[in-house]
Amino acid sequence: MEKENGSSVTEFVFLGLSEDPHVKIVLFVLFLVTYLLTIIGNGILVTACVAEPRLHTPMYFFLGNLSFLDICFSSVSVPYMLAQLLSTRRICFSGCIAQMYTSLLLGITECVLLAAMAYDRYTAILFPLHYKVIMSRSRCVTMAACCWISGSVIALVATVFTLKLVFCGPNMINHFFCEATILLKMACGDRFITEMAIFSCAVFALVIPSSFTLVSYVRIIATIMKIRSSEGRYKAFSTCASHLIVVTIFYGTAIFMYMKPKSIDSANQEKIFSIFYTVTPPMVNPMIYSLRNKDVKNVLEKGTQGDRLH
Repeated sequence: MEKENGSSVTEFVFLGLSEDPHVKIVLFVLFLVTYLLTIIGNGILVTACVAEPRLHTPMYFFLGNLSFLDICFSSVSVPYMLAQLLSTRRICFSGCIAQMYTSLLLGITECVLLAAMAYDRYTAILFPLHYKVIMSRSRCVTMAACCWISGSVIALVATVFTLKLVFCGPNMINHFFCEATILLKMACGDRFITEMAIFSCAVFALVIPSSFTLVSYVRIIATIMKIRSSEGRYKAFSTCASHLIVVTIFYGTAIFMYMKPKSIDSANQEKIFSIFYTVTPPMVNPMIYSLRNKDVKNVLEKGTQGDRLH
């Protein structure tokens, strides 16, 4: 049966990460532990940002959104990766497209959200006296909504152009989940328009937010360096150090994934960077923010002490 776009492929089969049964067991345990840590760590941060009045500030509003995004983003690919390591390796055509759209939506939303968080830190450092007025509750909600809307629209554009591709077979995907770049390689016929469309989406989703973040941090660092006391510089930089680390990890791997030159392209390299991009940031984000942030640490310590008393 052929699809409406002329494709003869009705399902895909993932080759996965390994054929060795012993390696599969090790990978299954490793990714299961990673996924549980991601859910627990980000779940605690979301709960803390919602339940603790002291964290009802713009910075923690965006942090709560980021943690929720990380839970969703990790849940799109990791559970299916775990299923592949056990037995299930097939996915229907519509399921593959749905997985690709959802992962793009969440990934792009996170890219834009990180830029919004950079603007929050930029405002806090450069305009401290006007910070509460500029970053009002309504503006924060509007910015978060714009992040989700932009993620939805850009992901939809990339998905629509991917659906225009023709897949003649074979239907074997040398990967562990459906990505736009992987499906591009499997298509037969002319791919130029779709490649340009996906590249343009990458520019809007990655290059523009990362450039905005870079410019924001150049201004932030320049302003911090003008502070005379070393204590003042340390205090100012500590408020944005965690975000800077997260931004570097996420943007770095994402840009390499979607905008790398074809000369350094390989299936194994693709899988390694996909793992690093989809699994690592969601797991390490709560660790970075909780370990480097006094407010979060105090709330978590308070919650731990309360549980002991009960």
